[in-house]
Amino acid sequence: MLFCLPTFSQSIFSDDKVHHLRAGDKLQWAEFAAGTPEGEQLTLTFDAKPVSGPQSLFVRHYSVVLDWIVTLNDQKLGKLSEDEKDMISFFEIPVGLLKTGKNRLQITSAKKPATDVSNDIRVSEIFIDARPVNEVLSETTLELEVRDGENKLIPSRITISDKNGVLMPLSAKPGQELAVRQGFVYTGNGKAAIGLPAGIYRIFATRGFEYGVDSALVTIKPGDNLKKQFRLKKEVSTDGWVSSDTHIHTFTHSRHGDATDEERILTIAGEGIELPIITDHNLYADLNPAAEKLGLTPFFTIVNGIEVTTPIGHFNMFPIDLNSPVIDHKISKWDDLPVNVAKVGQVKGIILNHPKDLHSNFRPFDPSRHVASAGMTLTGWKFPANAMEVINSGATQSDIMQLYNDWFGLLNRGYSVTPVGSTDTHTVSRYLLGQARTYIRTGDKDPAKIDVGHAIDQFIKGKVMVSYGLLTELVVNKTYQSGDTAQVSGEEMSVSIRVSGPGWTTADRVALYENGRKIKEMKISNGRKAGLKWSATWNIPFREYDVHLVAIAEGPGEVGPFWQIAKPYQPASTTWIKKVMGSSGAVFIDADHDKSWSSAHDYAEKLIAESKENIPEIIKKLNAFDEAVAIQVAAILQEKGLSVDNLIQNDAFKTASINTKAGFHTFAKDYQRSLPKP
Repeated sequence: MLFCLPTFSQSIFSDDKVHHLRAGDKLQWAEFAAGTPEGEQLTLTFDAKPVSGPQSLFVRHYSVVLDWIVTLNDQKLGKLSEDEKDMISFFEIPVGLLKTGKNRLQITSAKKPATDVSNDIRVSEIFIDARPVNEVLSETTLELEVRDGENKLIPSRITISDKNGVLMPLSAKPGQELAVRQGFVYTGNGKAAIGLPAGIYRIFATRGFEYGVDSALVTIKPGDNLKKQFRLKKEVSTDGWVSSDTHIHTFTHSRHGDATDEERILTIAGEGIELPIITDHNLYADLNPAAEKLGLTPFFTIVNGIEVTTPIGHFNMFPIDLNSPVIDHKISKWDDLPVNVAKVGQVKGIILNHPKDLHSNFRPFDPSRHVASAGMTLTGWKFPANAMEVINSGATQSDIMQLYNDWFGLLNRGYSVTPVGSTDTHTVSRYLLGQARTYIRTGDKDPAKIDVGHAIDQFIKGKVMVSYGLLTELVVNKTYQSGDTAQVSGEEMSVSIRVSGPGWTTADRVALYENGRKIKEMKISNGRKAGLKWSATWNIPFREYDVHLVAIAEGPGEVGPFWQIAKPYQPASTTWIKKVMGSSGAVFIDADHDKSWSSAHDYAEKLIAESKENIPEIIKKLNAFDEAVAIQVAAILQEKGLSVDNLIQNDAFKTASINTKAGFHTFAKDYQRSLPKP
């Protein structure tokens, strides 16, 4: 039955077949491997009779990431919504476009022939109703309220799907301040009156990561006016931590996506982000007027920022004085960026965005210019940021650990870099604002009066946690947390880890990383619990040299239609496993008691200097260190012109420790990837 909506009775045409279309020559995702695509165009012919007034077309589609044009009798009706989710798009058919007799409906890829991008999609349940769109979408009314545990109306998001999770077409009744897209409604005051076709629906009410979900299965008939109230309970304790999305755009200013200023404010409030950082491309955007107009200023403190979109990488910067000159984005090397920033002043936080993504034919951490395991640049440029995205939910990686490994390499190289979770969202619903977020350790009692200066200082110091459906806290010796330098001694140190999350996500494993290497891992049972899902204290060996510790939890990513995870933005494979994730920031262990933290690179430099570059002596001294220090030694020697491949063949290397051998081989493999292909 089309859309599971039994009252679509004024049918002119319907097609319930499942059509697999492909733009491009390559298989995009393994899930589309079975069968042969019908091509880059679907053509359906059908007979029709004259109908007075406009009509409406509905199309169910899945996995749309490129432009797919919908035409009727060679007249463009619009495009399928550019969204991977399983959803229904609708189109108004103008008066007189349907002809008596044969009509031709087409869905055609608009992919540019020169691009090396493919898109597999499924199209099904195509339906033409004799009524105009507004009449179909006002067949019934839902009057909804969302309240918190104290019975107060709260900003929130409402998701409406059919029983199979397909996001449904809907409309907003006039006179409301809502952000509405297929299947999604953001409300700032906790109320929403929605029109939609009669049918059977599942309704979800949510308010971001920290809250539970309330849902209801409803059946509504033509003419019904159904009232429903939802109650959300805060399930994740974040006392002393402020939620931030550091990468937020609007269509109003960036001219990319679909979110207006007011819609953006509704999504910020509806997802429970307390410290939103506004980062439109190469310009300053002030969303405070929109927040004041909507009366939503009590729920957050806006930070003005900018995404400096250069030909050699994208960088989010904040705070920004809106009256200052716009930062010049025209640079040819990273070393020019601090010079341009200094002309503006005030900027403290600088984030390297999506380091593995290709933009303007440039990938910041491309193997040809960056050896990830060593955090080593091959360009001679100095890393220009004090933070980097490790999870960007709008541009995910095929390997969810990829950017973490890049971050570990930078820490081992000696850079002070804060890990960041963000969304890079330009839209209301394709990429959910706050899905990936950063928690900053600072006062959170009044979201409207967050001390921005202190929050940014804490951010720069790495006093953060990164959340993508889970939250992972790490405490060393009952005292030291993310961003702290721990003064420890003895044969062991205690590492306490807490994994939290709402009841709608699951944690199934947690791991501890030392200098980027996994040293302990444990499965989590009963990880579906709301709130605290798992906690434990591990005793780990005390090192005689400084290290950094990071805890990461993960779990399955099949959450529900209200929190769907996007596929990788620039995939490295046709297969992919959805995951939720949460990580601590780094805790820095001062094991040598010199009152400061030394990186693996610091130890490597000292070791090489003390050995006077004598290879057998270097190999001998490396026996006391881990793989990270060995990688840094290999990197420094390579920079000095000594081939690591040749060093591995040195007789002295035969007596090297397991860690030394692993480190040299890891670096050699990564470095080989940087060399021009023959």
